[in-house]
Amino acid sequence: VQLVESGGGLVQPGGSLRLSCAASGVTVSNSAVSWARQAPGKEREWVAGIYSDEATWYADSVKGRFTISRDSSENTVYLQMNNLKPEDTAVYYCADVPLPYDITWYEPWGQGTQVTVSP
Repeated sequence: VQLVESGGGLVQPGGSLRLSCAASGVTVSNSAVSWARQAPGKEREWVAGIYSDEATWYADSVKGRFTISRDSSENTVYLQMNNLKPEDTAVYYCADVPLPYDITWYEPWGQGTQVTVSP
């Protein structure tokens, strides 16, 4: 299984970004995929997940601002992030696990994609 994250960048507060998690070796329409992030000096945390039945889960800190979705034809899971805040600054990763899942158990992580929210 290989998951490759992309789409990060520098954005002003209130802006939007869409992250992509391109999968190979796993079919996203049949699997659960989750997004995590790690801010400087902080532990990695889950932020969103999508299950095989398309149910979704969001951390309270991103609920109402982030939307997770998938495109079966592209075998890709997306994280649409709106109304971004400086505290969303982090490296974002995706993982092929359903939530809840002990984040310390998951490996290996991909290279992630950097999101920086700054004026």
